[in-house]
Amino acid sequence: MNRRKRNLICIWIIFLGLANFVSYTVIYGYIGGDAKNGMIKDGKYYVRGHFLRDLRGRDTEVSRDVWIYSYIHSISIWPTVAAVLISTLIMAQPHIIATMKEGFIRGQTLITIFITVVIFLVSVMTIWFILDFIGELSNAG
Repeated sequence: MNRRKRNLICIWIIFLGLANFVSYTVIYGYIGGDAKNGMIKDGKYYVRGHFLRDLRGRDTEVSRDVWIYSYIHSISIWPTVAAVLISTLIMAQPHIIATMKEGFIRGQTLITIFITVVIFLVSVMTIWFILDFIGELSNAG
């Protein structure tokens, strides 16, 4: 794949990632928080928004569908972070390699390490959120 096409794909990934962040933030504000910080109690579903409407946060009752959507959107943030960071590194790769040809660590090695760390950490966080989500739904039923 040529550099121009690769960069266009990376720009679109970054754009879509930022759109996901913006939509998450807008919806978080609109419903009063997110399900990850909320809870299920006595068959009712709550989202919690830290510093929204109250310094300690406040629970807001929502429908089951809104709670599930909110939790899934919270999970989606982790892969979004990875996609944006990796796309940015790929676009910066020629510059990083050119400026780090000598020394303790070479540019390509640094990029490989960064991408590996991002994938590892994001995978752990995504799995953690998914398991927590499954646990919350299991305890509710």
